[in-house]
Amino acid sequence: MQRKLLVAKKRKGWISSRGRRNKRQNKPRKNNRKPAGRYLWRTKNLLSHESLLWSVFGVVILILFALDLGVFHRKSHEVGIKEALAWSGIWLAVAIVFNLLVYFWMGTEAAIEFAAGYLMERALSFDNLFVFLLIFTYFKVPSIHQYKVLFWGILAALVMRGIFVVAGIELIDKFHWIIYLFGAFLFVSGLKLALRKDEEPMDVGRNPVLRFCKRFLPTTDQYGDGNFILTIDGKRFVTPLFIVLLIIETSDILFAFDSVPAILGITLNPTIVYTSNIFSILGLRALYFALAGCMVMFRYLSQGVTLILIFVGAKMLASGFIEIPAAIALGVIMLVLAASIALSLILPDRRANKRPYQSNFK
Repeated sequence: MQRKLLVAKKRKGWISSRGRRNKRQNKPRKNNRKPAGRYLWRTKNLLSHESLLWSVFGVVILILFALDLGVFHRKSHEVGIKEALAWSGIWLAVAIVFNLLVYFWMGTEAAIEFAAGYLMERALSFDNLFVFLLIFTYFKVPSIHQYKVLFWGILAALVMRGIFVVAGIELIDKFHWIIYLFGAFLFVSGLKLALRKDEEPMDVGRNPVLRFCKRFLPTTDQYGDGNFILTIDGKRFVTPLFIVLLIIETSDILFAFDSVPAILGITLNPTIVYTSNIFSILGLRALYFALAGCMVMFRYLSQGVTLILIFVGAKMLASGFIEIPAAIALGVIMLVLAASIALSLILPDRRANKRPYQSNFK
């Protein structure tokens, strides 16, 4: 009987053929399966969380856009400072809540990357507001119609930025050396901005989009009721509002050549890159109507943006030798922005009240 029990225990692996207990030999078999299982579970969990983030992002954008266009701006009206600050606060609050979801679902590193990308895009897009102001002033766009142009411009920016982000990540994934090309581009762009002398403001009248529309499209100087296309005597004409929309969109595409490679220097996660980029654009354009009159107060912000471009470009160039953590990059961006804003407030420009453009669309 004892012999049968001993044979049964040997078959089950409880004791070895030498009569010693073999419990330690069974443990590696169990432990070998756990790490693979845990890794697979973590991978699936991360993918599911990213899918949830995309779902939350899409639902939030659709709801706020529907409320914005269908309720609050159902009828065109002039956007006041209080309304602009309220919408900017809403978009900022939504971005903060979304970053908390990134923190809980994707970890601390992803949350830091989101914050760094958001602040960087915010700084880089600040100059866009000044360009918008110049364009609206040149065409003398009524304040009641300016929000409509920016709203439809944002919808186009959602698509264009997505194309830029996907293309940039795919290129870096297939040809890793392109990250050094992006880094060199940002570094040189920053140096050019730092070394250039004071230049004349952008001449909207020489914009190639405006020249193309004047030459090949039937145009009118009438705005109508804020229409993009106006019918006069049975003929259709392109209004200045449509031309303004085209110029703003082409300008945004040019700005994307700087902003998208810059955030790719922080992270290559498409979820973080795209969402931080879009939330920043939405918040800043909502703030346009509050900042339109005081943007020139922050005269040292452009120098801060220059330093950020040089830093990110150097970070991408050195990525093969030194890996700079996202937390350090976030700290540098915050320090540069805070210093440039503080200097602008301490040393204001006395010429800030001068308006550079009073041109008409003819």
